[in-house]
Amino acid sequence: MTAGAPLLLLEARGVGKTYPGVRALDGVDLCVRAGEIHALLGENGAGKSTLIGVLTGVIAKDGGQVLVDGVEIHPRNPAEARAAGLSAVYQEANLLPNLTVAENLYLGRQPTRFGLIRRRTMNDAARALLAGYGLDIDVTRTLDSYSTAVRQVVAIARAVDLSAKVLILDEPTASLDAEETAMLFTVVRGLAARGLAVIFVTHFLDQVFALCDRLTVLRNGRQVGERTVADLAPLDLVALMLGKPLTASHLIRKRATTPGGVVARFTGLGRKRLVAPFDLELRQGEIVGAAGLLGSGRTETALLMFGAERADSGQVEVDGKTVKLRGPRDAIALGFGLLPEDRKADGVVGALSVRDNIVLALQARAGWTKPLPRRKQDELAARYIALLDIRTPDADKPIEQLSGGNQQKALLARWLATEPRLLILDEPTRGVDVGAHAEIVRLIEALCEQGLALYVISSELEEVAAYADRVLVMRERRAVGLVEGEAISPGALMAAIAGTAGEVAA
Repeated sequence: MTAGAPLLLLEARGVGKTYPGVRALDGVDLCVRAGEIHALLGENGAGKSTLIGVLTGVIAKDGGQVLVDGVEIHPRNPAEARAAGLSAVYQEANLLPNLTVAENLYLGRQPTRFGLIRRRTMNDAARALLAGYGLDIDVTRTLDSYSTAVRQVVAIARAVDLSAKVLILDEPTASLDAEETAMLFTVVRGLAARGLAVIFVTHFLDQVFALCDRLTVLRNGRQVGERTVADLAPLDLVALMLGKPLTASHLIRKRATTPGGVVARFTGLGRKRLVAPFDLELRQGEIVGAAGLLGSGRTETALLMFGAERADSGQVEVDGKTVKLRGPRDAIALGFGLLPEDRKADGVVGALSVRDNIVLALQARAGWTKPLPRRKQDELAARYIALLDIRTPDADKPIEQLSGGNQQKALLARWLATEPRLLILDEPTRGVDVGAHAEIVRLIEALCEQGLALYVISSELEEVAAYADRVLVMRERRAVGLVEGEAISPGALMAAIAGTAGEVAA
């Protein structure tokens, strides 16, 4: 951040927004200065998305003021917000992948002559613009031929070129690896050095401490703290977000378990060009973790086990009997459940109610010609909303209006309603806030204690090491080891993933 007294570029004062039964924003304040990278933090449902919607003209506020460069603005849509100097770039960049990079940069404002687009002029301008971001790419290629990180930079360059004074980055690193994240950080720091105000929304607290100058924390629609990052300890930040001191009950800890009988045995299960054949037993009251880098084959093992991908080798045994696994319907009939990695694309049905989403798998198993009685649907929804503390005004609320953590809990409820024997959870805590993360981990452990067999895929090695009884390690779409019991530690898993330690025989 620049020295002295930087100019206050964005100021939100007492912003309020109410939906039926929900006070989404309750007198929220947010101040962001020129040359500052300001983190906006809070649990899912804290009000971050609503506040961004108000700032960018997507949502009409009920009260309060928004000022940019000292001038009050009343944007009715994103175009008016951009005209006032406020732009947003989201996790999934709102660009057109089938157009060229240059076309995306200048969409709606292409240079023309006699009504024709001057493509050479546009391409030259695009190259010059991206050079300022350290990006030397072929701007005549379509955007979808580049990585997610490059698309993010292109989206940022377009937003800034549209006269942005304040840039909002909403979960920009969620789909990036470490190298891509470092590249994006360089771009963001460069923008701050040029005097822009950057609002950085993220669930990754380590990135806050690595990148940001100040932070604002929202909780239950209220602003509960504004701090200088350098003066705040990580545990204090977590306590601020949770609203209570971080105690041992919030920390993941090792369980003592005695697994029961084998629920399912997968022998030589694999599929060419997907994942190499692997062997695995899943037992009652046991958590088997799966660790590996992105693209290592973790998700592919889950898809094969659930029949979402057809294996071309191996066999599946349930209760000691060989069974056919021709698709998810067979898996559900066997008592399997799968929580997918991408809850939005493969899990929730956004327009349906919380109730409809919870009973979906049970209804599918019964068959669509035998609809579940409404009374049973209501009973199931009420039971699991209470059991999992799904924060919703009622079961009729469209699930797309819930926070990410509550959507995840509703998906867990969907499978619990089927009374499964085996639950396959793919990144169950990804993209949820600290509080929801702890709740989901405690739920995983409670389900294990109730006798379920669980296969849990996670990128968080500390998390896997804390609750797993065994960990299947994946590398290059191949199972390279099974780490068990006291041998499990983040360091041991990292070494196995990297191939720098002796591999444990599966």
